[in-house]
Amino acid sequence: MGTVLVGTTEEIFDEIITKLEELSDPEAIEGMATFWITPEKCYGVSIPELRHLAKDTGKDHKLALMLWDTGYRETMILASMVDDPKQVTEKQMEAWVRDFDYWEICDQCCMNLFQKTPHSYRKAIEWSSRKEEFVKRSGFVLMARMAVADKKADDSVFEDFFPLIERESKDARNFVKKAVNWALRQIGKRNIELNKKAIEVSQRLTGSNLASARWIGTDALKELTSEAVQKRLHK
Repeated sequence: MGTVLVGTTEEIFDEIITKLEELSDPEAIEGMATFWITPEKCYGVSIPELRHLAKDTGKDHKLALMLWDTGYRETMILASMVDDPKQVTEKQMEAWVRDFDYWEICDQCCMNLFQKTPHSYRKAIEWSSRKEEFVKRSGFVLMARMAVADKKADDSVFEDFFPLIERESKDARNFVKKAVNWALRQIGKRNIELNKKAIEVSQRLTGSNLASARWIGTDALKELTSEAVQKRLHK
């Protein structure tokens, strides 16, 4: 690692595949299943190693499309790292999100790429109402990431997410409810005003007759009212 890759897109693609094959770790692949990382095709390369490779590669939209279509865990995550957010269309996002079948590829793609596109807000709202588990999760991962990374967004953007969080708190699927909870907590840690509103949402959820909603609310309330969070927000 550390050598900038040069050549045509096709040559760089071939070099990346060669590097991934060299870094392949069968033991790592076995260990991933423990964390519910279950891709059909996988080299067993770590995220830090992929980040180094992405840095050596630079941004390349065409290369990203080629890597994604290869279908390996590592090529798909790497695609999300090297793609240019400005060139990503909603059509591409819809095509890629349909390929999500475990949490890691969902979260990596949303954090590395989708959250940085001009379409993130709209897709967060759209995907939050979808039936597919990892498409819906993507909507709430985007909300969580926007709350952390989009420093310029107005509070109203995140206030729009609260009704969606309450609506989908009924979804008991593990990877959905955890993402709903994540979004609520991250929004509530953004500033004092959003913290107050997130606490109100959390309190309502704790009174729900649905176990998933109660868990989301109780867990979020614990963090949002914690001394550490309150101290940071009131600095």
